[in-house]
Amino acid sequence: MTTNKELQARRESAVARGAANITQFYAEKAENAEVWDVEGKRYIDFAGGIGVLNVGHLHPKVVAAVENQMKQLMHTCFHVMPYEPYIALAEKLNAITPGDYAKKTLLLNTGAEAVENAVKVARAATGRSAVIAFSGAFHGRTMMGMALTGKVAPYKQGFGPFPAEVYHAPYPNPIHGVSGEQSLTAVQNLLKSDVDPQRVAAIIIEPVQGEGGFYQAPTEFLQGLRALCDEHGILLICDEVQSGFARTGKMFAIEHSGVVPDMITMAKSMAGGMTLSGLVGKAELMDAPGPGSIGSTYGGSPMACAAALAAIEVIEEEGLLARADDVGTLVASRFLGMAEQGMDAVQHVRAAGAMVACDLITDGKPDADLARQLVASATANGLLLLSCGTYGNTIRVLVPLTASDALISEGLDIVQRCLGELLEK
Repeated sequence: MTTNKELQARRESAVARGAANITQFYAEKAENAEVWDVEGKRYIDFAGGIGVLNVGHLHPKVVAAVENQMKQLMHTCFHVMPYEPYIALAEKLNAITPGDYAKKTLLLNTGAEAVENAVKVARAATGRSAVIAFSGAFHGRTMMGMALTGKVAPYKQGFGPFPAEVYHAPYPNPIHGVSGEQSLTAVQNLLKSDVDPQRVAAIIIEPVQGEGGFYQAPTEFLQGLRALCDEHGILLICDEVQSGFARTGKMFAIEHSGVVPDMITMAKSMAGGMTLSGLVGKAELMDAPGPGSIGSTYGGSPMACAAALAAIEVIEEEGLLARADDVGTLVASRFLGMAEQGMDAVQHVRAAGAMVACDLITDGKPDADLARQLVASATANGLLLLSCGTYGNTIRVLVPLTASDALISEGLDIVQRCLGELLEK
């Protein structure tokens, strides 16, 4: 039997150091919300591949769709010889994304690719070059993705200079002392002091920040941002890479506000674990770049498209929008219970559907060390858990929406036990 230790030694010899690992346990098989390592140890999955597995590991419908497609066609490159699954998925995405206008879709591989192409489309459609993003944002590890990302360590250190004409405003976050009104004023001030609004192609925002800490932008702020964009002819891009496909109780998080963006980027849970991303937008915008100017060799592979169509069916047929709210209530109530039972470090519990997080704070300060220790202890005790946030002190939960209440409660028991032990030290 291959051991975790043996694989770790091989990994250290063969794999780049920068491709970091949270654990040193190596996955061998998985089912729904459970994973087993190469030594047979079971883990409850509260990470979901960082938000990729809203329909769980190896959902039978997704697996069957991939298997059937694989037997027919694996790859031609859509740009060389197109195929129906790409078109069928584009039609479905055009139908389920917010906005009753005509839409078109571009399929790619990663969230970063979707963001890069959103900026390209925005520039081509408007003839403008500047882009505004927000503090705490994460938009990918490509050069433009890093430029838009609002966090230096570890994403931007040592990789500059970055593309020009990218500006940042503070994300609306009352926990960190920034109201929606203050954030909107900051954007308006950017347009007065730093960049002519007639040069701004787009504003890109996560309706619920992912790596930034699971903070949800207030409805009034998003409505104000939409009005500001309309006033100046600026396009509004919503990055739904982590928040999309039922995670927040809506197919897309922006739907909670009623605001309709001009473009939406998506990836992660889009295809139930297969590599796929997309950019959906108003038809006239998406048609602005000329033929051959946007695309991808592997983007929208037949198997990934089949998986995505199946994953969307699972969301619809199994009622995962409502299930997300139930999961969020369960997880958030347990976090609140920990705080009420004397774990004072647990603060700022928040949930947008099943996008749930809390902050760990000691003596009034963010405690990133405690968060790291909790993640490590939970993993050692059979629970995959993630931290995030500008200060690294946020604990986030991205458990598959298909997990049972019993399994989720078992995972939360591990969180409570491990945190209690750490706080007693």
